[in-house]
Amino acid sequence: MVDSKHIYLDNAATTPLDEEVFEAMKPYMLGSFGNPSSIHTHGREVRSAIEKSRKKVADLLGTSPSEIFFTSGGTEADNTAICCGINALGIKRAITSKLEHHAVLHTLQHLERQGRIHLEYVALDAKGHVSLAHLEEVLKDQEKAFVSLMQANNEIGNITDIAAVGEICAAYGACFHSDTVQTIGHYKHELSNIKLQSLAGAAHKFHGPKGIGFLYLNNTHKISPFIFGGAQERNMRGGTENVYGIVGLAKALEIAYRDMDAHRTHIQSLKSRMIERLKAALDVSFHGDSDNSEKSLYTVLNVCLPPSEDNDMLLFNLDINKISASGGSACSSGSSIGSHVLTALNTDPARGAVRFSFSKYNNPQEIDYVVEKLVDIYQVKA
Repeated sequence: MVDSKHIYLDNAATTPLDEEVFEAMKPYMLGSFGNPSSIHTHGREVRSAIEKSRKKVADLLGTSPSEIFFTSGGTEADNTAICCGINALGIKRAITSKLEHHAVLHTLQHLERQGRIHLEYVALDAKGHVSLAHLEEVLKDQEKAFVSLMQANNEIGNITDIAAVGEICAAYGACFHSDTVQTIGHYKHELSNIKLQSLAGAAHKFHGPKGIGFLYLNNTHKISPFIFGGAQERNMRGGTENVYGIVGLAKALEIAYRDMDAHRTHIQSLKSRMIERLKAALDVSFHGDSDNSEKSLYTVLNVCLPPSEDNDMLLFNLDINKISASGGSACSSGSSIGSHVLTALNTDPARGAVRFSFSKYNNPQEIDYVVEKLVDIYQVKA
């Protein structure tokens, strides 16, 4: 559990492991250690745990167990869906947005550099929302396309209506994949009602373990494996399964669905509290639509702070004050390149940007402390 003396507001990067999840995993870390591909008792016991977990995930997401494939995380799931989907269907044209997670954006750009696809970008409005009208326009009267658009942006929290995207793609025969890493476990999904071929999820975004995720692959959409070397995951992913990770993922998703309404109410209240107090104390605005509860993740708030010569030191100063937050995607931390999302939105480089992301373990006192310290950092009296 997170040290109570150090406030953790970087849950979009990773969440603390739920103790219930750890207890569910522990037997498969200590006692039930058999290889699930083995036919003896030890192996069969573990195989049963994997398949029960697969069914639990499928039931919660409103799909069939045959359409759930466990991976090492969201990045592998995205890469599998994109690379293998494009290859299997012989697609030469892909459409995405400039705000996608690098697991999608860099993968598609790599395929373009190899000459395997022509990559196009859908238009965005001033807040960073995907233009569905432009998406439909670029899909009209064109060759078959592969479309990859995330359900919610990990940096600014903007939500895209993937059901609407799915309808548009279906109307023009496009293959639709969505990175749903930030929404799985936070919003309910009924995949049987959405017209998409694949989506990606990762356990560590909803209080499960790191190193485990899943790919949903519609059973009408046949692709080849991304990783070869064995017949695991019904010949779709070579390598011995991460058994306790799979058990943990399923348990974490079960808890997320069980407590979703209560947690959403709690977390949204924290986000609203921070918005109100920041507006009252500092000259701030919010990137994307992250301050709009109807159009953004209730777990993410991306703050545009006052101009300052010390903005490059903002995250360091927060850390000194025992506050963990992010400047954007955790996958880009330590890079000398700024946020590609904020760059695409043409945000003011003179103003600091910080992403606060919340979980069920945060409380109002922490929010008030963070606002107080931000005021101190910017030397502005509330």
